[in-house]
Amino acid sequence: MRLHQRPALYIAFALSCVSTGNAIEPISTSIAVGMAAALTGLLAIYPNMLCSIHECCQEEWIAMNSTGLKETLEGKLFGQHLATQVILKAVTGFVNNKKPKKPLVLSLHGWTGTGKNLVSQMIAEHLYRKGMKSGFVHQFVSTAHFPHADHIDSYKDQLQQWVRGNVSSCARSLFIFDEMDKMHPGLIDSIKPFLDYYETMDGVSYRQAIFIFLSNAGGEKITKVALDFWNEGKKREEIQLKDLETAVSLEVFNNKKSGFWHTSLIDKNLVDFFVPFLPLEIKHVRMCVKEELKSRNKKPDEDIVNAVVEEMTYFPKEEKIFSDKGCKTVEKKLDYHL
Repeated sequence: MRLHQRPALYIAFALSCVSTGNAIEPISTSIAVGMAAALTGLLAIYPNMLCSIHECCQEEWIAMNSTGLKETLEGKLFGQHLATQVILKAVTGFVNNKKPKKPLVLSLHGWTGTGKNLVSQMIAEHLYRKGMKSGFVHQFVSTAHFPHADHIDSYKDQLQQWVRGNVSSCARSLFIFDEMDKMHPGLIDSIKPFLDYYETMDGVSYRQAIFIFLSNAGGEKITKVALDFWNEGKKREEIQLKDLETAVSLEVFNNKKSGFWHTSLIDKNLVDFFVPFLPLEIKHVRMCVKEELKSRNKKPDEDIVNAVVEEMTYFPKEEKIFSDKGCKTVEKKLDYHL
């Protein structure tokens, strides 16, 4: 029984009876039939009336804005040509597929401050009308939601219930798991059945849901490839997904601190894309500072931009090519200078 059906049923019961003293007697058949017809129409329009003012699992609240996602990825995700390509094609292709055979599972890897959280927010903002505030977007942070190793069995049950309950309410649900590298080994395997190729499980289909995992694991491998390209005089834009995806998946599978250690999600090929986020160069940090100024309606003051860029730290020690924190501390440093 859906909640929005109950008011009409209560009304139907009330209208089908009249009070005569202390007794309740049914009204005439003709009047009851007329009221039933009216209530049928009310039931038909009530959900639409509700959804016009309150978020519902319908197209007016959930619709992929592919053009907007493309423009945002290309305009605000700096230095991540691989992530831009993969995310755009994977997400729009999945949402446009009317009969997917499994949920979309993306695993985003790279050092902190390279744009992983930003990308997950971009996807939510262009899929749901309420963006990250949507009731159909669910974010889990390992250190906040699963802090104690000795409670792992309880966490597994809770995680299964959360996923099952939310997908039951809306098939097009988005789940974001942050800090996967801090998640207890084996915990993520509890939702493995929901990510597999089953048509339904206990009457629930998970095939339209999206799962995104964010992790720093694999960052060293990604950085090494980026540094090798730089040393060979190649542009970072020449790095292709095939140069990194397999290596990253193997590294996180064999790393006990990755959250994916020996997980069946990798072993059974249930992660659709391992998306590498490259370390950011000085020029990308500069872009981040300018974008932050723009978001605050401030003019791009070059003195302030230079001051923030120069205060960031870079590696390797001698060459100083990559920012070791990406753009993560740009906002706070800008607060100081403004």
